[in-house]
Amino acid sequence: MFGIGGGELIFILFIVLMLFGSDKVPEIARTMGKAMAQLKNATNDIKSEIQKGAEANGLDSKFLNDITGNINAEINNAKSNLLGDTGNLLGETTNEIEKVKEDIDSLSGPIKRQR
Repeated sequence: MFGIGGGELIFILFIVLMLFGSDKVPEIARTMGKAMAQLKNATNDIKSEIQKGAEANGLDSKFLNDITGNINAEINNAKSNLLGDTGNLLGETTNEIEKVKEDIDSLSGPIKRQR
């Protein structure tokens, strides 16, 4: 849930309890619940309006799913072309960087300052 762990949630609830007091916390939770329900209803209304508009213009859900599938296939194809067999975009470059780093370390080894 939003990347918040149990301990963090307890800490947040403790801070809320300290700031608003035990009398206001149920009222705040009730208000937040109503706001979340209204947001969910508004989101569902917008989705249904978009779907009705798409159907009115001759775009059905099967057509949209086909387009989405084709776009996802092209994205996956582009990713595989970029990443190649290694699955790492910088695979060969990283190896070369490591070689240069080792060369620099071997050259500057005796020159490094003593701490």
